[in-house]
Amino acid sequence: MTQSALFSLTQFGAMPLANRMMVSPMCQYSAVDGVLNDWHTQHYSALALGGAGLVCFEATHISAVGRISPGCLGLWNEAQEAAFAALLAKLRALSPSKFMVQLAHAGRKASSNPPWKGGLLIPANVNDGWQPVAPSALAHRNDEAAPTALLEADLDDIRTQFIQSALRAVRAGFDAIELHCAHGYLLHQFLSPVANQRTDLYGGSLENRMRLPLEVMQAVRAAVPSHVAVGIRVSATDWLEHLDGVPSWTLMQTIEFVNRASALGCDFVDVSSGGVSPLQKIEVKPAYQLHFATAIKLACGLPTVTVGMITEPQQANAIIENGEADVVAMARALLWNPRWGWHAAAELGATVAAVPQYGRSLPAGKNRVFGDLPFGMR
Repeated sequence: MTQSALFSLTQFGAMPLANRMMVSPMCQYSAVDGVLNDWHTQHYSALALGGAGLVCFEATHISAVGRISPGCLGLWNEAQEAAFAALLAKLRALSPSKFMVQLAHAGRKASSNPPWKGGLLIPANVNDGWQPVAPSALAHRNDEAAPTALLEADLDDIRTQFIQSALRAVRAGFDAIELHCAHGYLLHQFLSPVANQRTDLYGGSLENRMRLPLEVMQAVRAAVPSHVAVGIRVSATDWLEHLDGVPSWTLMQTIEFVNRASALGCDFVDVSSGGVSPLQKIEVKPAYQLHFATAIKLACGLPTVTVGMITEPQQANAIIENGEADVVAMARALLWNPRWGWHAAAELGATVAAVPQYGRSLPAGKNRVFGDLPFGMR
């Protein structure tokens, strides 16, 4: 059977992928002391059975201070590493998918409530709150307290924490690592003039603002084995022309950053947008971020992931077929329908890896979706 473009092979660096579908990282805000639990086992087991070539775990933080919320995952200690290793062993028994972790530091967006509790900053002196750190002492919102500006000496610790978490990810068994340089979190905060008003070597010019994210990229790539893919998630734009007279992060700056990361060994780029300011004006529509991914793919040549309001199999397949991106990542669509990949294979006349126990679920005439596995009943 001829596979559709969405179900064709590809790879990130030395890591092969069975198809062009990726489960996008989606924060669950449900960990305890950064350690995953039964909720994550259920959540990722369902997603791993859906047939995607790559499953990316949610933002997983390099330090307690770097968490978005008290309920966010971490990978800074042995207990967290052991829990990831145990879950990955279970998932590999269920699924041939590759598994990736997104390593992150929330910067000034740390110490926040989960979305279902409003998502606002938890003050340092209230309940489980703590004092966030950031490139500059600039609050994310005008009604929130300012973070503590990181000293240049503090950045050594940030780099070291990214390296240590990456090594834990490798030991736990992840196939790939995505460095979170998007959505207004710490590395994006360094990139964007909206959040970075430093006057040292890490602020001001584009070269300086890129310095820490590129140092982290280079250090992590050097620290982990070559068979482990290392890439970046970027916000292609801040969706702001100016904020109080300050220029924002733009597509052209993103292209320069991705090209610099590629030269340091970056294996792929995952293209999103926004997140650095609540004043952003995002034009949400189907595949609203695709044109950013296409521009970056054409300018940089790296394997490129697109994400955002991609919900239909024909839509996703056309993106790959037209060369607009190399991989399609989905989030909400997979929460709504964790078997999206099966349905896409049925619609596109393709096959997808799946467990034989569920073979009898196939509609009449779709028996080739799971390949040649026999599904007879006694």
